[in-house]
Amino acid sequence: MAERPENRIFGKRAQQHVVILASGDRIRHMTIRPWMTAVTFCFAGMFTVGYLAATSYLVLRDDLIGATMARQARMQHDYEDRISALRAQVDRVTSRQLLDQQVVEEKVEKLMQQQLALSTRHGKLDALLNRTDNAGTAATDTAPLTGETPVVDGRRADAAGAINAIMGMTGASQKTTQLAYAATGESVADRADRLFSKVTLSLKDLEHDQISRIQSLTTGASQTADAIQTIVRRTGLDVTDEAAGGDSETAIGGPFVEPVDVTDPFEASINDLDTALDRLDTARRSVRKLPFGNPSPASSITSRFGNRTDPFLGRLALHAGIDFRAGTGTEIGATGAGTVVVAGRNGGYGNMVEIDHGNGLKTRYAHLSRVLVKIGDHVEASAPIGLSGSTGRSTGPHLHYEVRRDGKALDPMRFLTAGMKLTTYMD
Repeated sequence: MAERPENRIFGKRAQQHVVILASGDRIRHMTIRPWMTAVTFCFAGMFTVGYLAATSYLVLRDDLIGATMARQARMQHDYEDRISALRAQVDRVTSRQLLDQQVVEEKVEKLMQQQLALSTRHGKLDALLNRTDNAGTAATDTAPLTGETPVVDGRRADAAGAINAIMGMTGASQKTTQLAYAATGESVADRADRLFSKVTLSLKDLEHDQISRIQSLTTGASQTADAIQTIVRRTGLDVTDEAAGGDSETAIGGPFVEPVDVTDPFEASINDLDTALDRLDTARRSVRKLPFGNPSPASSITSRFGNRTDPFLGRLALHAGIDFRAGTGTEIGATGAGTVVVAGRNGGYGNMVEIDHGNGLKTRYAHLSRVLVKIGDHVEASAPIGLSGSTGRSTGPHLHYEVRRDGKALDPMRFLTAGMKLTTYMD
């Protein structure tokens, strides 16, 4: 094999190391180059540094964990000492509270009973106040009924507020309670008793104010019912007689149940108000069935009830109703609720509508140009029943209106005047 020429500039080329690996008949060789040696030394150095760093970490970690555990042990010991001190304080305060517990429980029980009584009264008052509002009856004073409660020492003077206040006292922190007792010499039971006394007095005042206002409402309802009855009696009728007939709306009944205790002033006032409202409702319901309306409000009266000169015969005759100046086609309304018993031609009345209002009371609407109802129809007050005209024995377009009881003609002006006065009491 020919030798390589020498390098004339740098001298001889360095010989490379060759590693020969022989395995049986197979021989391999690998040339070790300088860069491979450098890489090997680098990996070895990095491994050594990592090993030393890991070893140092493990040694130092044990020291850190030991120091942390020691600190936690000291903290736990401090906490246990603090808890022991607080438990001793709690035991001292609890021993005092146990002496007051029975007193506090009795106060809370009494307040709970008052709260139950207030809740029961609230339901009764709500129903009656709704009826009072619907009846348009107002009290003359401004005492609170259900939604208002007086204030005592910055607290709402009701049973629920007092219970919360007492429970707040008993549920306060033990240290705060102990310090308060040491500073003032007043125990929780003493404070609860003082608050209970104030609330009880306030509730009694509230009950008195409620009774006073209920009595005022009762007086207002009774006076309104009396006024309605007085106005109706001037027409020759009586609403008590009208209500005595009874119908499907006023029929009542049910099994006998022992009455509530009316010796309680509050219950007695509630019963009085309920009775007064029932009386007022009965009076108004009866009035709405009577003919107190105006059949033609926009028309003036041209001829009144009583004796007058007959326009056809020229001699004195009884005019059994009143006449309204109403042009042909003017809408005529019923003056009260009732049932139509006549609807059509009826001799000198011409086209006539007659309405039965019950208890022998009827109204007639004559000389109509057109009838808008038929026999058997039930009509409400102000419902249109016909159009004015000049049919029958008439000298011109107008409405002839009559009110009769048991067939006897009554002066309709009494009913019209009473109707205007009753408007104030019917809202």
